[in-house]
Amino acid sequence: MVRGETAVPSLLSSSSRPRMDFGVACGDVGEDSAVVWSRADRAGRMVVEWSTDERFRRDVRRITGPVVGASTDHTGKVLLRRLPAGQTVFYRVQFEGRGSTRELSDAVVGRLRTASREPSDVYFAWSGDTCGQGYGIDASRGGLATYRAIHGLEPDFLVHSGDLIYADNPIPASIDLPDGTRWRNLVTAEKSKVAETLAEFHGNYRYPLQDPQVRECNAHVPVFAQWDDHEVRNNWYPGQKLAEDDRYVVKDVDLLAARARQAFFDYQPVRPSRDAKIYRVVRRGPLCDLFFLDLRSYRSANNTNRQPTLGADSRILGENQWKWITSALRRSTARWKIVCCDMPLGLNVGDTGGRWEAVANGDPGAPLGRELEIAELLKSLKRSRVRNVLWLTADVHYAAAHHYDPARAVFTEFDPFWEFVSGPLHAGSFGPGDFDRTFGPEVRWRSREPGALQNLPPSANQQYFGTVRIAASSGVATVTQYNRLGERLWSVEIPPV
Repeated sequence: MVRGETAVPSLLSSSSRPRMDFGVACGDVGEDSAVVWSRADRAGRMVVEWSTDERFRRDVRRITGPVVGASTDHTGKVLLRRLPAGQTVFYRVQFEGRGSTRELSDAVVGRLRTASREPSDVYFAWSGDTCGQGYGIDASRGGLATYRAIHGLEPDFLVHSGDLIYADNPIPASIDLPDGTRWRNLVTAEKSKVAETLAEFHGNYRYPLQDPQVRECNAHVPVFAQWDDHEVRNNWYPGQKLAEDDRYVVKDVDLLAARARQAFFDYQPVRPSRDAKIYRVVRRGPLCDLFFLDLRSYRSANNTNRQPTLGADSRILGENQWKWITSALRRSTARWKIVCCDMPLGLNVGDTGGRWEAVANGDPGAPLGRELEIAELLKSLKRSRVRNVLWLTADVHYAAAHHYDPARAVFTEFDPFWEFVSGPLHAGSFGPGDFDRTFGPEVRWRSREPGALQNLPPSANQQYFGTVRIAASSGVATVTQYNRLGERLWSVEIPPV
């Protein structure tokens, strides 16, 4: 397809044989289970086989999955159970047509590695922010090349820290760049406007899958997904009304969020949840538990964020999620507890009209507003002697390493900890941000300095991802930051307490 043209869905052939144009993916891989995802071009029965033999010559297990249809945009998921721990598992997916001949699609193969029950090295990547600021697929500028770099390092899995899509950022045919050249996008109907219908949200998730680098990465690197704001719209919160945004016919953000949540679960290989919770824990053996937070679904409206007491107007986790994460971290027996948070803790992230979007509130004093929830969490971890907690996030479109220490803080009832920021995977480059000093953050490294040009295109090579490697022999966690080309930028070794 020529850049700048509109991608249109392929017409169904007269054959009853389905096609799988968007590859396969898997996620939430633990010691003995994983979720496998794919999409057909029509109604059909999903069938998954798996084996520890790459050629599927022996010990092949077959699972008959769901019949997919229009309600899920022909996507389907299968939960694999009783997988062997600590091994590479190969899976292949087909769809069985619904015609009289029940023809099968060609098989698409993927692989995963289960967690070991014994101490074993853990190695994974994280980043966030895909196809933001109108930067879509321009093959002449490398497409979504960061995914190729991640795939090349062969991590056990990728934590996508949110902004999987930019439902509120249409992708135009072209963008004029500061250097006088032009970014030329592959464009689709669903990405020509802000997403409001379920079909448009589905189309946002299909868009990056048109890049073969993304499909290849998905087939070889499991994705552990969470969401942030752009899965719905910028800086959204429950109960919000869009009276002043003329781009939207649908003004009720709760309705948009419900459709966006369905599309998230339809397109991401996350475990099905009866109440559609995105926050969860994934256990990766004795060295690592990952705790995924949802800072969107239960927050208060964005406001001045200066409340002196914790209440309904000063929440970001919400009471039930706060109780869950506090209890889950205390119960964890893993050497390292990785908190996957969709927004940074100490960076000032503002909203319009003097309101605040994240935890920090620009006041370097004692905790106020949403900081109260985080302060109570940190105090609980100190009191319960929960050690070796790392925070991973994205959101701010640059990479950084932040160290928090009560010796530098106004609020002091916590143990020192690290927060690492990475991204974007494929979006405009921004930052760096300013700190709120309440929890004593200090920059140990960052990819951009004050005065840097804002909203640079992905081709400027200011796209980032990080990796975490936990060594079984020593327990040391090594965190490394990379750019879009896979070049190593910075690293730190953190010994366990």
